[in-house]
Amino acid sequence: MDILIFDMDGVLIDVSRSYRETIQRTVQIYLKTCLGFKDGEAEPVTKEDISLFKSAGGFNNDWDLTSGLLLYLLSISGFPPSPRRKKFSSVGEVFSHLKTRSSNLNRNITHLIQRKNLPPFIRKVKSRGGGLKGVRKALKGSWEGWIYGDGDLNQENVVKRIFQEVYLGRKFTSCYHLPRLFYKGKGLYLQERLIIPRNILSSLMKRFRLGIASGRPRFEAELALKRFRLSPYFDSMVTLDECQEEETRIFRTTGRRVKYTKPHPYSLLRVVQEIDIPNPRCGYVGDVVDDMLAARAAGKELDIFAVGFLHAGKKDETVKDSLLKAGADLIVENPRGLLQALT
Repeated sequence: MDILIFDMDGVLIDVSRSYRETIQRTVQIYLKTCLGFKDGEAEPVTKEDISLFKSAGGFNNDWDLTSGLLLYLLSISGFPPSPRRKKFSSVGEVFSHLKTRSSNLNRNITHLIQRKNLPPFIRKVKSRGGGLKGVRKALKGSWEGWIYGDGDLNQENVVKRIFQEVYLGRKFTSCYHLPRLFYKGKGLYLQERLIIPRNILSSLMKRFRLGIASGRPRFEAELALKRFRLSPYFDSMVTLDECQEEETRIFRTTGRRVKYTKPHPYSLLRVVQEIDIPNPRCGYVGDVVDDMLAARAAGKELDIFAVGFLHAGKKDETVKDSLLKAGADLIVENPRGLLQALT
């Protein structure tokens, strides 16, 4: 093997207490602050719920996953369907609209938790192609008018605004040059931990050229590289920014709208292109269905080996089975196992 590519979240970096918890807090803040739900005894969304959604495929983007969870929760909440969103020019306008519109709807989070039954719903989402589109198809009614999760976070995208404030904390302002409106606490990125130790990366680096194909925005990917001193190990890193830039370039030149985030193989292919080894043998290490699908799609152009990675806390047979069905050639359960399997 010549090139070994890593997903970042769940492989290099433990995000169970950062991105996963950010999804949970974003859902709770949206329900309570924007829609007036009363507090419950527990979180409306668990980490197991998030894993179930990811197992449906098409949820490489955590903002979409958060919107999907909110749509499902509203569908079981007793809130009336609302098929269309109104147009607004700022997050503040959206917030005022939602607060006013939901003021007569008395709901609580405990009620949602009692009514949740995700497995059959996720099966429907999966059978309809997965992702946010699959959620919309699986819901009989439409609650789109309650969930503002599209566009820019300084305009209508309340879901993304809350999510980014929770994840980045004080760094939100330096990244977006905007004030924090919904969350004043510490950024949950500070709760991340390194999964694959630097000594193992050093050993792998002696045998392969290393790259990263991540669904993170570049600012957040570089934040992790700096915190964990990972930059010296990797020759290339492709992030959400590069995927979106290529999508925009194609739209401007052809008029076609395309989606280049995983499970599309673009990020993997670009890493290989940037490392620039003729006819390389490659490996890709990922932890979710979309990672395996991306590797399989890249296999149409590359000699590539897909490794499903299950670190501590994710050794669930259902997850393992979903990775194998999505195309994993091998499953490893810890960094030492990865090193032993590949060297």
